[in-house]
Amino acid sequence: VQLVESGGGLVQPGGSLRLSCAASGFTFSTYHMRWFRQAPGKERERVATISSVPGLTSYADSMKGRVTISRDNAKNTVYLQMNNLKPEDTALYFCNALRQSDSYWGQGTQVTVSS
Repeated sequence: VQLVESGGGLVQPGGSLRLSCAASGFTFSTYHMRWFRQAPGKERERVATISSVPGLTSYADSMKGRVTISRDNAKNTVYLQMNNLKPEDTALYFCNALRQSDSYWGQGTQVTVSS
């Protein structure tokens, strides 16, 4: 099982990033996919969730209206489009695959929002 995040980087306040998480080693379409983030000294926070079929979505209040989670089951990939980024969005962003008691994590991709 492998989850590999990409797309992080340094962006100015107000900018956008699109994170990707490529999955392998499990039946991707049957898992709920989630994005989390963790800033230094803070607890890990769930950012967004997209369910397995039919792909229902939910978002943390802290980022609602600024992020969109999507998935491409043909490519075994989940995405997180982030807009109007703020310095407080600076964190390590992780993807997670969840199905009942099975839970897999990626290594994360760093997002830094700074001028």
